[in-house]
Amino acid sequence: MQTPYFLIDSEKIEKNLKVLRGVMDRTGSKILLAQKCFSCYALYPLVGKYLAGATASGIFEAQLCHEEMMGKENHIFSPAFREQDIDAILSICDHIVFNSPAQLLRYGERAKKAGLQVGIRVNPECSTQEGHAIYDPCSPGSRLGTKEVHLREYLHDCKEKGVSPCLDGIHFHTLCEQNSDDLETTLNAIEEKFGDILHEMKWINFGGGHHITRADYDLDRLERCIKRMQERYSLAVYLEPGEAVALNAGTLHATVLEVLPKGDDGVSNVILDTSAACHMPDVIEMPYTPPVLHPTLAEEGEDGFRYRFGGPTCLSGDVIGEYTFKEKLSEGDEIVFGDMAIYSMVKTNTFNGMPLPDIYISKEGISSLWKHFSYSDFKARV
Repeated sequence: MQTPYFLIDSEKIEKNLKVLRGVMDRTGSKILLAQKCFSCYALYPLVGKYLAGATASGIFEAQLCHEEMMGKENHIFSPAFREQDIDAILSICDHIVFNSPAQLLRYGERAKKAGLQVGIRVNPECSTQEGHAIYDPCSPGSRLGTKEVHLREYLHDCKEKGVSPCLDGIHFHTLCEQNSDDLETTLNAIEEKFGDILHEMKWINFGGGHHITRADYDLDRLERCIKRMQERYSLAVYLEPGEAVALNAGTLHATVLEVLPKGDDGVSNVILDTSAACHMPDVIEMPYTPPVLHPTLAEEGEDGFRYRFGGPTCLSGDVIGEYTFKEKLSEGDEIVFGDMAIYSMVKTNTFNGMPLPDIYISKEGISSLWKHFSYSDFKARV
């Protein structure tokens, strides 16, 4: 196995799926895979064994679900749909969620005639995030979701004209790697702004960002939130987590190419054969420092050897993070980054002509190559 490569542990995926299935079984809710986070379709049959289906953010993801998770629900949301895609979307999807009344007016009736459930994404104007403005759909000036005043204007106009609003459900997505206390806070805002409207709906979709499979996640509170919507409004409830499906289920393996002399700050730069910019862009976008599973890190407060990991691209900011290890690093050492199944493979790119990492899938201790990328993949993307 030549580095860099991703390794997905199918048994850890299944462990996460069992937790999610437990929520579904206890509450009667439906949980969907958000493909924007994890789209390793080799495991879609496994995902389909436990979950209700998948959700897409664009035509290609919708097509992928349609082809690889046949018989399961196929949902889609986009800030704006393109006319050239809409007929194909309506032919393969079960639910479509629009971002604005204008999009609903343009495509809603066609979607209903095609037999789809139709929803609108709302912005409850209730931010629960700290330090992740790039992922906060409730931030000032957000383009995501319809505010209360605009939804009420639309519904009023429909009533005045005596036409159907073509609306079956309400969708919101405001969380990012958060616990169910933030969901509860958001639901309070949803009820305050849209409670009377919910009585007219068939379903509500809680969106994604729920860290359901994290060790400290409050499952009881989540299930109370679900049952609250079911009992108070007679709604079917959907959730669309991505990270919860593949949390801590993948690694990215790299090799040390060179250890540079220690700098004035006491830290040695290390060049790896993997890149934050190309292979784990979320490290830069979020930003965050990915965990290292191997070699052994020094304990907090313990003396060790300090290194700054960077990629081989020309981007000065292609920095993965700073780490302190118990032992010195040398050329040829293997570095293993943890939690690399989520928002990694879906975001890889070939900037600087960087090769894409191979992807392996492990089951019962045996790793099998699923995807190998070559020069032709780089050339085809240019």
